[in-house]
Amino acid sequence: MSQTNMAQPAAEQALYPLTLNTWFSYNKGNFIPADTIPDKKLGLFSIAFAGDFEVVHVACIIDFLAKHEHKVTAVCQYQPDLGLAPALCFYAQDAQQTLNPLILQEFANTLDCQLVQVSTPPNLYEPGLLVMDMDSTAITIECIDEIARLANVYDEVASVTALAMAGKLDFSESLNQRVAKLAGIEQSLIEDLKTSLPLMPGIKALCQILKQHHWYLAIASGGFVPFAERVQQLINLDEVHANILEFKDDKLTGKVLGGIVDAQQKALILESLQQKLQLKKEQTVAIGDGANDLVMMAQAGLGVAVHGKPKVVEQAQAAICQGSLLQLLYMLAIPLHKQ
Repeated sequence: MSQTNMAQPAAEQALYPLTLNTWFSYNKGNFIPADTIPDKKLGLFSIAFAGDFEVVHVACIIDFLAKHEHKVTAVCQYQPDLGLAPALCFYAQDAQQTLNPLILQEFANTLDCQLVQVSTPPNLYEPGLLVMDMDSTAITIECIDEIARLANVYDEVASVTALAMAGKLDFSESLNQRVAKLAGIEQSLIEDLKTSLPLMPGIKALCQILKQHHWYLAIASGGFVPFAERVQQLINLDEVHANILEFKDDKLTGKVLGGIVDAQQKALILESLQQKLQLKKEQTVAIGDGANDLVMMAQAGLGVAVHGKPKVVEQAQAAICQGSLLQLLYMLAIPLHKQ
């Protein structure tokens, strides 16, 4: 994919006044080509996506942002990939403080779309770093809960998982409690589960595009190494960090070996990779769904909640609340450079 092949002729019909990848000023329903491209280091970018947009939606979103003291100075329609519908980006040069993502989500629901805000957005076309959670982020399941099914303790373990992901239990303590209940499970059953991991929709395409643009991809997971290594194979990741299950006589002992990959460790992994790759902070992205991802997401230039719990959505900089993870490209490919 290149910056020059991002347009699709049919995509221009919904908002015919807006040429794709071109910035316009907006005044009382009129679009006027802007003289300059927004400065990514100033102001805020509000991105509306996953909707069937018409001119009336533009006015509605601009009015909503104005009520929150975000005066829109430029508008752009763009399409980062042919697998995505066109999105709208609203630039507010003088805005500094992002709105609560839950407020954005509530408003977006009235327009049947999604709405996020980013500042100093990453640039897809420069090398970058994506660190992702695994369970319920890169894949659709929680592996520890699926292992618990094999031991007939699913309900007991899953309830603890839910509390930990919502931030209501200490993650390391809860992990040890849950793993203890898995003692005696045959290693062969773990191997069978590993071979049938369901990827989150859009994650493979997203990683392919990021790799084409020289991004470094890693997992930092509170899950387990066998599954993380399988996901690494499936979506071509550069490295993975996860917890090590102890086996004895080809059965789980109910213990975790070594240090636990918790919230703080995830953030340290991201920081270490940023330094190793010599990247600016704004070129680092972290995605996850649980409370134990929040520290890592705060450490990144852009932290995005993925189908996250309300607490996670509220504290993240942005959130993808439904649909494909390919939608992350909307936040990485805002047209801020000459085509």
